[in-house]
Amino acid sequence: MLKKIPVSQVRLGMYLHGLEGSWLQHSFWKTRFVVKDPAVLRQLHSCGVAECWIDDALGPAPESASSGAAAAPATGQPPPASAPFQPAQTAQPARAEQAAELERAAAVCGRARHKVMALFNEARMGRALDVESCLPLVQEVSDSVLRNPDALISLARLKTQDDYSFMHSVATCALMVSLARQLGMDDDACRAAGLAGLMHDIGKALMPLEVLNKPGRLTEAEFAVMRTHPQRGHELLLEGRGTTAQTLDVVLHHHEKIDGQGYPHRLPGADIPLLARMGSVCDVYDAITSNRPYKTGWDPAKSLARMASWKGHFDEAVFAAFVRSLGIYPTGSLVRMASGRLGVVVEQNPTALVAPVVRLFYSTKSQLRIPPERLDLSCPGCSDRIVGRESNDEHGFGGLDDLWLDPELLRRSRAS
Repeated sequence: MLKKIPVSQVRLGMYLHGLEGSWLQHSFWKTRFVVKDPAVLRQLHSCGVAECWIDDALGPAPESASSGAAAAPATGQPPPASAPFQPAQTAQPARAEQAAELERAAAVCGRARHKVMALFNEARMGRALDVESCLPLVQEVSDSVLRNPDALISLARLKTQDDYSFMHSVATCALMVSLARQLGMDDDACRAAGLAGLMHDIGKALMPLEVLNKPGRLTEAEFAVMRTHPQRGHELLLEGRGTTAQTLDVVLHHHEKIDGQGYPHRLPGADIPLLARMGSVCDVYDAITSNRPYKTGWDPAKSLARMASWKGHFDEAVFAAFVRSLGIYPTGSLVRMASGRLGVVVEQNPTALVAPVVRLFYSTKSQLRIPPERLDLSCPGCSDRIVGRESNDEHGFGGLDDLWLDPELLRRSRAS
């Protein structure tokens, strides 16, 4: 039976059905699970939401007598499900160690960069594209994401000005595969999503280079030219070989918005294909977290928070699943700890989204760097916890990526 209770009364073992109000109002996106982890319980108690729904048929009920407060009667309707798919309940392979998968991911990124660069060059020369030739690469990306999604997704986020267009396609491919898995899609559907992500911006190969590579903000006239890239890409793939309907949907519609204010066709949410709604989220996230000539990329956790505030832009259920696929504090995020130290998230704990592995490097109390310390927040007995995101705009720390990534691996991922 569903009961609405104060969040402060949630205890270990209870089955959380949902937080009262929109999940966009707080930083805790995971719902409908048994509260087993003390770190997750602490995050719930401090998330800023007053009430939640529990299911006492799947976990203990509130101890009204001992707590001195009875559970509130279930008035109104409980929160709806947060995603259009339930994750597939199939056995998953053991998660690969982050360091080992980063080695493999660097090699995959290098090959992928070379392949996408060749595709763009073929398109610029007016040759018909063979989309099927990308399938082995998509399989490699999918395999890496299945072993450990943190590695390739985090690595592909780091780009240079020269390879942005190519690596943005690779990163979107990996993000699409990860999101599709989070939505419970089967292997074939995940590969289809990855292929669509890889090809989503192929129309940019036909844009004037002086506009595409402009080291500054575009004028209205230049932006009008760039807004033609979905249709140009769609036309380009229709002339090629091996293009699927799903890929065409994403290429043409990844800039549409749920409120109908996107382009090129201003489609309302109900008319936007699911893979295109997924492509919109993945495309924007990678774009805003990447360094560009005219702006520094936003911190990953800050980017998720900003995207959550853009009403009418994304499908809320798809975006909620996207957050679960990355973690509330994605790898590379700068975070503040309860102890007053700052750290960078270096690895996710899939069973504890609010308790990743961090590398601490700075004390806000002494205002000094400290020897880097790796801390797994999910370990029993860990007394520290994340209390919020931190913006590097205020601090200006250099070399944050070196805290989680060997620079040599990054160099190899950019090799062609």
